[in-house]
Amino acid sequence: MPVITADKLQKEYDVVIVGSGAGGGQTAYTLTMEGVKVLVMEAGRSFDVQTEVAMLQWPSQAPLRGEKTPDKQYGFHDCSIHSGWEIPGEPYTNAHAEVENQFKWWRQRMMGGRTNHWGRISLRNGPLDFKPRTRWGMGFDWPIGYDNLAPYYDKVEMLIGVFGTNEGLENSPNSSPGVLLPAPKLRLGELYMQKHGPKVGAKVVSIHRAVLTKPLDADTIPAKLHPGNAKAQGILAHSMRTRAPCFWATDCHRGCAIRANYDSQTVHLRPALETGNLDILPNAMAREVTVNKDGKATGITFIDKTTGREGHAKGRVVVLAASSQESVRLLLNSKSKLFPDGLANSSGKVGKYITDSVQSSLSAHIPAFENMPMHNEDGAGGPHAYVPWTRHAQNRHGELGFPGGYHLEFTTGRQMPTMNAASSVDARAGSASVLYGKKLKEEARRFHGSQLGIGAQGTMLPNEGCFAELDPEVKDQWGIPVLRFHWKWTEAELNLVKHQQQHIRDLLEAMGGKVSKTETETAKSIRQGGTVIHEVGGAIMGADATTSVTNQWSQAWDVKNLFLADGAPFASTADKNPTLTIMALAWRMADHLLDELKRQNL
Repeated sequence: MPVITADKLQKEYDVVIVGSGAGGGQTAYTLTMEGVKVLVMEAGRSFDVQTEVAMLQWPSQAPLRGEKTPDKQYGFHDCSIHSGWEIPGEPYTNAHAEVENQFKWWRQRMMGGRTNHWGRISLRNGPLDFKPRTRWGMGFDWPIGYDNLAPYYDKVEMLIGVFGTNEGLENSPNSSPGVLLPAPKLRLGELYMQKHGPKVGAKVVSIHRAVLTKPLDADTIPAKLHPGNAKAQGILAHSMRTRAPCFWATDCHRGCAIRANYDSQTVHLRPALETGNLDILPNAMAREVTVNKDGKATGITFIDKTTGREGHAKGRVVVLAASSQESVRLLLNSKSKLFPDGLANSSGKVGKYITDSVQSSLSAHIPAFENMPMHNEDGAGGPHAYVPWTRHAQNRHGELGFPGGYHLEFTTGRQMPTMNAASSVDARAGSASVLYGKKLKEEARRFHGSQLGIGAQGTMLPNEGCFAELDPEVKDQWGIPVLRFHWKWTEAELNLVKHQQQHIRDLLEAMGGKVSKTETETAKSIRQGGTVIHEVGGAIMGADATTSVTNQWSQAWDVKNLFLADGAPFASTADKNPTLTIMALAWRMADHLLDELKRQNL
């Protein structure tokens, strides 16, 4: 069962999955290893992460000197293709004209989905993140707690490979012993922050990232993940042995030809294909979940983007993992006599309570970093350390004006210079004129690596003003109604950003930094909704069918053979990046799905 075209579809699959990213890939992996016949549908094209990435190249070697294009919105060397906030022929709309009330929606149209474009930061949600209503009197409690997901966090970390250290933090739980890979050494900027951070209450610790720092233990991990399943153990062992540890050679956003970092294609889809139980259908734009007279899902109607023709993939079970808002769009467009307001929407909550990470940033020139001897500290394409900031005892009593917490991530080091690396040399050197020649080279070497950026990422709790609905007029190029977004920051988010900005400034100045010009208005310091690309919600899980869309298993209340495996079921977000939690939820959901199939309940 390979990568196929629409005319090669099987008559019926056990499970049809829409989306090939973290949630869809994890679900396909778990099910196929247990003998379930699965179809994964992907709206983007097929993509080979090993042969199509541009590793070990300077920006100057790329077309357009690496600058962004409509198709490569993060620059030529970014792994993403046919992706971005704007995709030709695939519009979306915003209900409000004000930028602060608009949502920017990133779509990833390629095999592996958004796992081709993420920072690979893999922090666990903590116990408090699952119970915001109980803890702070705001938001919604999840119908599950940390203990329900803890074993699945361990499984995912062993499978994908996550480096880091256990720090015993207040709301960032430890992994089980032996699960994490060794953390890489901290780099210059991180060591300097570690030295000066305590002056302002900043504790610098190793971050957790899905990058291999040593070979995975292919001799023991397969048996832990698949006890009693010799075939699955053999497939996984072989897959693990094809992955090499990172040797800090390139930017992780370019993809990884040696498979050192996690993406869905490398870790999930390749071994799933090896089982013989998986078909993958690229270029399939899902339009509607079909149902029978009994209200059970029967499959997915789609547009074959290569021919323009409509097709139908039939399955006993349907799993939506298209990314949170794409899954919302599918549910709202799946109208019928039984479901006139969209599928699984008897509660009226489909599309409601979208959240994103609350993020702001500052940067500074650090004089102590000038004229550093030449050294290589590019590292694993992203941070090796971070600063967690939580004061939950204070928050419980409302002393801070915002719930949850946040953490700081760093951009530092002598990274590969871009084409614009010398653009600010004149100003930093205090030159009244444009520098050139020998003097420019001298000053560029002096300042290279002396800029340090810090971004804060915090908790947003759901509110009534953040939701998606179908636009009554606008359709995409295939005639499918598009989403119209509503967005609203509350006072809690603005208070959080104000706190973030002051804490970052204090840390930068503690290091002797000269902080770059910043916005004086807090509302202008917060990143626009959607631009962090951490949006979740829209089909939230809960304990009550009247107030939520899915149950604790990410199973639709209204349609028992319909499941979601992306960020849509998140009852609330945390200050953590959502990808690891998406995979843990998907594995837990897939185990439940397997049990229900065996019981013939679906």
